[in-house]
Amino acid sequence: MFGQAISLPGTWMQSAALSWLVLTLSHSATMIGLVLSAQFTPVLLFGAYGGVVADRLAKRRLLVATQTVYGLLACTIGILVAEGWIELWMVFVVAVGLGLATAVDNPARQSFVMEMVGGELVTNAVALNSILVNGARVIGPAFGGALIATVGISLCFFLNAISFVPVVFALLMMRTKDLESVPPKARAPGQLRSGLRYVRSRPALYTPLLMMALIGTFTFEFPVILPLLAHRTLHAGPETFGALTAAMGFGAICGGLALAGLRPRGVHAATLAAAAFGVATLLVAFTGSFAWALVSIALTGAASIAFMTIGNSSLQLASDPSYRGRVMALWTVAFLGSTPIGAPIIGLVADRWGPPAALVLGACACGLAVLVGVRALRAGAPGLQ
Repeated sequence: MFGQAISLPGTWMQSAALSWLVLTLSHSATMIGLVLSAQFTPVLLFGAYGGVVADRLAKRRLLVATQTVYGLLACTIGILVAEGWIELWMVFVVAVGLGLATAVDNPARQSFVMEMVGGELVTNAVALNSILVNGARVIGPAFGGALIATVGISLCFFLNAISFVPVVFALLMMRTKDLESVPPKARAPGQLRSGLRYVRSRPALYTPLLMMALIGTFTFEFPVILPLLAHRTLHAGPETFGALTAAMGFGAICGGLALAGLRPRGVHAATLAAAAFGVATLLVAFTGSFAWALVSIALTGAASIAFMTIGNSSLQLASDPSYRGRVMALWTVAFLGSTPIGAPIIGLVADRWGPPAALVLGACACGLAVLVGVRALRAGAPGLQ
């Protein structure tokens, strides 16, 4: 957590800088969506196999490799921007590189949580990690917006590259004897298909995954919507964009603190969180002022982290350890791998009808996810509560 506390603000700063860079180069929300699509298409295509890799290899060493790759890519785009060489196609290339690293990093990192804390504390740990991620969301974009407006955009990428050093150091310094490590699964044919069959046979697994696929595709596209909300709806610049992103992170911190104490889990809790997420997203859609936007986006952040934390921890607890990497890989595909489908659609809707229309579409996706959860609960399959 100490290493991530240094690194994650840099990651969020880079995320904000990347969206603003694309908007500056292209003046198009659709293009922001396409860059996000390029970044997460590798997760869609190879994310499930990334789970197979996570089950086959020692997760700590795998994370050292992926975090190093992230740092090198951030340094690369920083140099391109600083030297004035940057072109839109170069952003697409770097985005694909980030996606390839994410396809392996996310399932390894999420399943590694259980090895660090065990089943009893996994919900608490996921919630605390969410607090850390969203605390960084408060600091990173706000600082990044100030840097973009004063110093320039390249420094955001360089600072992010440096921030991965403490993460790698922390991973290398771990006492491996204190981990509840799962022995790596031996290479064998059909492991990906076996993981898919395992998930398909358990409603407690495939129901949260289907809910996340809907919400991940159309609701979690805030990197596309927030720059447009700041620029076109509120008629402001990068400082306002950073403030909106920070407000969402602040709300998520509050939601994460509540969840860390309550430890909710199961499809019932995930369904309630999805409903709250949809209502909060509708509130953002009808924003008319900067103050209302900050409040409604903070509520959206709290609801979004509730849904993510409950779904994540429920999957980890319901999964057999030998399949956990593959199950969490499917969670990554549903959450991030859906972006290549949703981001261009949301960008197109925002370009043609404005950010409010894109937000309403996201709220409708939450409504569909609620229906999926309700139907599963009414079916009464074991392990759903």
